[in-house]
Amino acid sequence: TYPNPLQNSPAYAIVKQHFVDPEDVVSQKIVTQKNSARGVHFRRAGPREKVYFKSDDVRACIVTCGGLCPGINTVIREIVCGLNYMYGVDDVLGIEGGYRGFYSRNTITLTPKSVNDIHKRGGTFLRTSRGGHDTKRIVGSIQDRGINQVYIIGGDGTQKGASVIYKEVEKRGLQVSVAGIPKTIDNDIAVIDKSFGFDTAVEEAQRAINAAHVEVESFENGVGIVKLMGRYSGFIAMYATLASRDVDCCLIPESPFYLEGPGGLFEFIEQRLKENGHMVIVLAEGAGQELVAERMDAVGVKDASGNKLLLDVGLWISQEIKDLGVWFLLRKRHILYYGEDFSVLHACFKREKRGDRKNFAFVRKKALLTDNVYGPAR
Repeated sequence: TYPNPLQNSPAYAIVKQHFVDPEDVVSQKIVTQKNSARGVHFRRAGPREKVYFKSDDVRACIVTCGGLCPGINTVIREIVCGLNYMYGVDDVLGIEGGYRGFYSRNTITLTPKSVNDIHKRGGTFLRTSRGGHDTKRIVGSIQDRGINQVYIIGGDGTQKGASVIYKEVEKRGLQVSVAGIPKTIDNDIAVIDKSFGFDTAVEEAQRAINAAHVEVESFENGVGIVKLMGRYSGFIAMYATLASRDVDCCLIPESPFYLEGPGGLFEFIEQRLKENGHMVIVLAEGAGQELVAERMDAVGVKDASGNKLLLDVGLWISQEIKDLGVWFLLRKRHILYYGEDFSVLHACFKREKRGDRKNFAFVRKKALLTDNVYGPAR
């Protein structure tokens, strides 16, 4: 090991205890019981007093994989500038086009000058792709190029690939550090304060929510549905809802919900429309997947990164609410008794979807052709 170059940095030299102790850990669970098990702990990130590589011997590389996320270029820039200015590392390579760039493309040299203004652009300066993970070829490329520090920016599938790369590196006995930098705007990573891109996602979500609210309040019984990203967590939907104050209902994967019956979504929609005449619903893309699966033939299809493809809960719930709107219209125009159970009519909707259009066509016709209807249906 070698002394950390930060000891010679004027910016760090005046700060006492600025190195992280190797024994420092962060607990996964903040609240525990007195006699509970020790639980899972993570090593605390931060600069150590001793480093493994000598600055002159370091050849680092950076690769971005998977989908786009706000802030990727900022992360690239900070790695390059941090290695150069803080640790004196001059040899940094950029791998273009994701994992397959290790064996199908030439590298580019990254310097503080070349990445100086990339944080002002969207997307990723190094370009990206999904899939293309060939472990042996990737590690072979790392070995052939003399790379000993690998920085991998990506989501779930990318980090699984990074873990496999590390195991192959360890198997070959190479002196290579593999660092995974989680890329997720969903903010769904334990024990960290915030993932990069999350704030931007919440801010952009405000525009969609505001647009939906303006539109629905212009119509009688208008219902606006805003679907936001959030595969397994609803942080974006929840924070956007709290920031907006125009949202009436927020649906997230962590909190199951149901449609019909007391306390169901339909009952809340009816109540809210009676009170306010319009409403806005915000939902994360992973919310209500079990309900959608009941109505559709759910197949476990995955994308190139190995992530499960979610069913479109936005389209599904909008159609369910449209069907509910027909029921409201029937009740408003006294075609159905107000005490009639919604499940009876909803069964007609289900039969219509299965091809039996007779009952559904009957109630829809009565809802639309009401000029000569003056009382309850008999």
